[in-house]
Amino acid sequence: MELPVVVGVDGSDAGLRAVDWATDEAARHGLPLRLVYASRWERYDLGALVHGRDRRSGQESAEDVVAAAAERAGRRDPDVPVTTDALAEDTVAALLAEGRRASMLITGSRGHGALTERLLGSVSLAVATRAPCPVVVVRGDPDGTGGAHGTVLLGVPDATHGPAAVEFALREAAARGAELDAVRTWRCPAHAGADHPRRPGDPCLPCEKEAATLVDAALDLFAARAGTVVRSSTVEGAPQRVLQRRSADADLLVVGTGRRAKSPDPHLGRTAHSVLHHAHCPVAVVPQPE
Repeated sequence: MELPVVVGVDGSDAGLRAVDWATDEAARHGLPLRLVYASRWERYDLGALVHGRDRRSGQESAEDVVAAAAERAGRRDPDVPVTTDALAEDTVAALLAEGRRASMLITGSRGHGALTERLLGSVSLAVATRAPCPVVVVRGDPDGTGGAHGTVLLGVPDATHGPAAVEFALREAAARGAELDAVRTWRCPAHAGADHPRRPGDPCLPCEKEAATLVDAALDLFAARAGTVVRSSTVEGAPQRVLQRRSADADLLVVGTGRRAKSPDPHLGRTAHSVLHHAHCPVAVVPQPE
């Protein structure tokens, strides 16, 4: 059974951009698209009844949102099968449940107005932190969201974040006919500047060599299945800053994150958290199962 690409919709401009991106993604991989709106609208309906206000029900508004999103997806690619659902549930809880039967979850970066932008940003962050499947937050400039660069950027993970992100990035690059730009950052405790000259015996050389070894090992696992051009590099600097800068020339940034079974406090990681807020292109957070 093919697991769908699931996108959380809310009627906002950012949400509609997520629908466009998700429709293209479903078409690339030959997958169905599922559009989900989730909100505890019964609370607002009850408040309206108590105060005697005549207003449309939350259910009707929710169905309008998913219907408009489905119409938009159909115009963008009529060959992608689309299903919809409007759920009277907590947004994060509903999307996490959807993630258990999805190939990936897609969200916009924010929603309506200043207050709602912060709220929906929190929803996207919570889903990216806790979902059992890859989560893509659609953000960035039109070139990045529109796939104009022909590059998928991978922040090569360490062993604890495993091969899942590498495999996902290679699959995305192959589906797009794009290059994979695999980057591993490293830091040298001996100096702060990135222009420090390299000499034999330099204490920074082992750090740089270790980063290169990690890149080679990560990519070698999937070399036979890559089917795409791979550029690999090691860069001295903080990973969040390096990836943010290089994301300006990418169509998708892929980062990995660990998942601890039954952890009461899932942790996204500093790098993933930072690029979700500041990258110039959509960001995929790929969990590595234990």
